[in-house]
Amino acid sequence: MSGASKKLMGTTAAGGGFTAIEDVFSTYLYTGNGSTRTITNDIDLAGEGGLVWVKDRVNTISHGLFDTERGVFKVTASDTTGVEETQTTSLTAFNSDGFTLGSRSDYNGSSRPYASWTFRKAPRFFDVVTYTGDGVAGRTVSHGLNFTPACIIVKRLDSSVGAGGVTYHVGMDSTAPENYYMELVSTGARSLSSIRWNDTAPTESIFTLGTSTSVNASGGRYVAYLFAHDPLGPSGDGSDGLIACGTCSGETGSNRDIDLGWEPQWVLAKAADATRDWRIVDNMRGFLASGTGVRLKPNTSSTEAADDTIHVRSTGFYVNGLSGSGDYIYIAIRRGPMRVPESGTEVFAQDYFGENSGGVSPAHRSGWPVDAFLRLYTIGGSNDYPGLFTRFLGKTFLTTHNTAAEQTFNNDMWVYNNGVWESPSTVSTVYTAMFRRAPNFFDVVAYTGNSTAGRTVSHSLGVAPEMFFVKVRNTARSWYCYHKDATHTSDPSKTGAEVSLSLNSDGGGANGDWDDTAPTDSVFTLSGTINVNLSGNTYIAYLFATLAGVSKVGSYTGNGSSQTINCGFTSGARFILIKRTDSTGDWYVWDTARGIVTGNDPHLSLNTTAAEVTSDDSIDPASSGFIVNQVAATNINVSSASYIFYAVS
Repeated sequence: MSGASKKLMGTTAAGGGFTAIEDVFSTYLYTGNGSTRTITNDIDLAGEGGLVWVKDRVNTISHGLFDTERGVFKVTASDTTGVEETQTTSLTAFNSDGFTLGSRSDYNGSSRPYASWTFRKAPRFFDVVTYTGDGVAGRTVSHGLNFTPACIIVKRLDSSVGAGGVTYHVGMDSTAPENYYMELVSTGARSLSSIRWNDTAPTESIFTLGTSTSVNASGGRYVAYLFAHDPLGPSGDGSDGLIACGTCSGETGSNRDIDLGWEPQWVLAKAADATRDWRIVDNMRGFLASGTGVRLKPNTSSTEAADDTIHVRSTGFYVNGLSGSGDYIYIAIRRGPMRVPESGTEVFAQDYFGENSGGVSPAHRSGWPVDAFLRLYTIGGSNDYPGLFTRFLGKTFLTTHNTAAEQTFNNDMWVYNNGVWESPSTVSTVYTAMFRRAPNFFDVVAYTGNSTAGRTVSHSLGVAPEMFFVKVRNTARSWYCYHKDATHTSDPSKTGAEVSLSLNSDGGGANGDWDDTAPTDSVFTLSGTINVNLSGNTYIAYLFATLAGVSKVGSYTGNGSSQTINCGFTSGARFILIKRTDSTGDWYVWDTARGIVTGNDPHLSLNTTAAEVTSDDSIDPASSGFIVNQVAATNINVSSASYIFYAVS
């Protein structure tokens, strides 16, 4: 049984309830309003408990750490040795679906941008405990992680003596990590100490303290944050793993690759053997496949800044080669969502530029974090349209109508939890189709070619992709498309993985670039051609699948008049892509934002910069999917012709 199937059933392979990462962790970016602000991130802090970590992104303000064990108004900082403060206008409530902030400018200043990270208490993931020290070596503290902690951060609350965030991490040493510690407030490398952890490894129920006042002063008050290392999860196959704590080793100046078996959305990392800053990266602010992302430093109050150290992979991440450091420790948290969506509105949205923004960013509204979007220009004539953007690549994008390498667009488009694109204004000529990566629906993968035929690339779709587009990013070359039902223009015996289509061309099916191998629920296969797998070239792939009631990847044979294409929907298709494969034909797009009606329907072509055409009735609505009509303007229902399509409800 695939991981996605287990998630759909709501259980793990080992039985019991399934915990999805979206239940226990959230990166939520927001703009302060200077009064009261409720952050709704769907994390149950009121019932389950946890930690909220907040940082002003553009001002030198300390990190604020709030947890349910100490209660509202109580804040400590990762970047100072200051004592716990009581701030009645800071975090004012832990809610069943997030938290509420007061007017304090450190966390909710008017028009100031903030990052928040919420960790919910959950077995095998995260826990928070408070305790009072007794000064006795061997003192044990119970925890509820129900799993051996791989990282423990202890903050003293009542004194600045030793209040630097003493950290245990399983990656500090390969044999006896309990003999070492680092401080979250410091750039310092690991140090030997028997008085922090009493040279005693933690267990699944307790951790042990020495006599250091930083962790166990008699009468001292402390809070401890505990993180598990459980990349495989209860199932043991990685389908339900949520968190990993480990180390990556490498020669000075070399890259370090970390294989987690899944893609992370948040990483905390620190050089263990060198004087370096701690770093936090996340996929909301810029955790990229390549290029320069952004980071915040837990050990300083400094502002968010560009960083080229940590890059995401579909199965983990890598650390760029840095001088003076060989070993990095890390905490990595899995990307979500992990649950299979149940409706199209959970994962697909469409909007005109500024139409629903009310003059406030983002310009295009979805209601959830967008992972990729298609940008269309209804009046045509611009080489920047149609364009495909993905969170994976930050501010770069690719145009679908030509062979151009990726381009840079200087716009802070991804830092929103409810859509994309800043600077809204009402521009009725720009339409955006927005997609969220989710099991069984849609995925995006970046990879580097190796020129080896039969090379496989991992993905997180959870089912075999039925259609995907591949484009080289660093040089000019065509798009190449796989579709399970594609047919060869001149050789009808070739179908599916034996065939490639070009997204930037109206041509039919040609010889395939997929090593004649159909994709699986975990990988897709490449030939050794320059088109999709040239050694050293960087590529991006967009993967689509059929999800009952949500999306449909399919095909049909034209009948020369009119026919209903049944997608298994109940309220019709909101987005339709159609391409003829046995002969020439554009990649036509229709959508309900511009109109799928009984009568003429506007359409655009992904392979051209032409303006939309509004003078023909090629498509009509149908509750189960859509209706195709044969008209000369599009020829999408020519008798006996072969067509592929993709539709979203």
